Amino acid sequence: MFDKILIANRGEIALRVIRACREMGIGSVAVHSTADADAMHVRMADESVCIGPPPGTQSYLSIPAIVSACEITGAQAIHPGYGFLSENANFAQILEDHQITFIGPSAEHIRIMGDKITAKETAKRLGIPVVPGSDGGVPDLASARAIGEEFGYPVIVKATAGGGGRGMKLAKSAAEMESAFSTARSEAKAAFGNDEVYIEKYLGRPRHIEIQVFGDGKGNAVHLGERDCSLQRRHQKVFEEAPGPAISPEERARIGKICADAVAEIDYIGAGTVEFLYEDGEFYFIEMNTRLQVEHPVTEAIFGIDLVREQIRVAAGLPMSFVQDDLRINGHAIEIRINAEKLPKFSPSPGRISQYHAPGGLGVRMDSAIYDGYTIPPYYDSLIGKLIVHGRDRPEALARLGRALSELIVDGIDTTIPLFGALLQEKAVQTGDYNIHWLEKWLDANLE
Repeated sequence: MFDKILIANRGEIALRVIRACREMGIGSVAVHSTADADAMHVRMADESVCIGPPPGTQSYLSIPAIVSACEITGAQAIHPGYGFLSENANFAQILEDHQITFIGPSAEHIRIMGDKITAKETAKRLGIPVVPGSDGGVPDLASARAIGEEFGYPVIVKATAGGGGRGMKLAKSAAEMESAFSTARSEAKAAFGNDEVYIEKYLGRPRHIEIQVFGDGKGNAVHLGERDCSLQRRHQKVFEEAPGPAISPEERARIGKICADAVAEIDYIGAGTVEFLYEDGEFYFIEMNTRLQVEHPVTEAIFGIDLVREQIRVAAGLPMSFVQDDLRINGHAIEIRINAEKLPKFSPSPGRISQYHAPGGLGVRMDSAIYDGYTIPPYYDSLIGKLIVHGRDRPEALARLGRALSELIVDGIDTTIPLFGALLQEKAVQTGDYNIHWLEKWLDANLE
């Protein structure tokens, strides 16, 4: 087992990893920008190293600075968290070259799944169902129009190196293809330095379902059920739950086995998430995230499994502490993402927190790195906390979420907390009868 792990991240996910390290008796090293000198993850870690100025490119995305911090402190492994360098194949390869363990999958697997076209081709080869669409990148407008005619409109144009909704445009008809194609390419070039796009059939009322998988890198893998992440704004998840309210035990077992078998076949190591659109009883692969997900706590809640602990164990060469037959779903869990944003425009709201009180009680978990007097810097993602609740069933989890929201206090800045209080009053949320388009329509109607 490792003696010391460096966490190449910040905020709540850095704290999450530090806590797992402490429980395992492993020393932790925090890295931070000058803007994060007073951050909670810096205070909680056993050691800390400043790696640069506030911009992420000069600190949390600086591979030389992070590798240097690892060598200075003697850390044997790096946990990347999510975001930043967590899905950077070059980073994983450089760590391997420096005999530093990357707590995550191999550089090869990150590279394969990081390119949307290669990922789709790999998924098809492994027996995972995919969305109908182009076989690869679409080189020009004429080809795009031909694909639109072949599969029928609407279709969606997506950046091959995309993520977070960038480089993604809908063409509802042939007349809209030129604008969608050119805009997607331009956005992709600006965001990812790669303007290649592909095209998929657009599904009208799908849910966003993701399957949590875990492998030991030696041909053994399991699935830990699904999460429903259909409540989204601009392709960004805001409310996640497990198990999915629309998925039957038979469907869960079927798609879970397909995903577990697929990652076992490629000797995948660590945590991964296979994401699908789900409509009319069918699953359609959209991508695989080769890292820990923001919403991993809901899976931990219903299975009683510490996914970060397992990541560290298998990275150290130890076997998984469970097999598929050990995994039984217990109850229902929901996570909401709380952002420092001002409604109704969701504009960033950095600033000083004058008062903070976290909710508590049975089945309530608050993952956050904020505290009284903390100043949220304007340089990073606006996520400031995740409120997770667990109940014996979905109604109890919803009731617990409402109670926890009534206890949560974050003063001094604007947050998205009021959004969730309003959503809990909606019948669609109460019954779980929603799809990936529902929240956008609700926001248009209710947050003018």
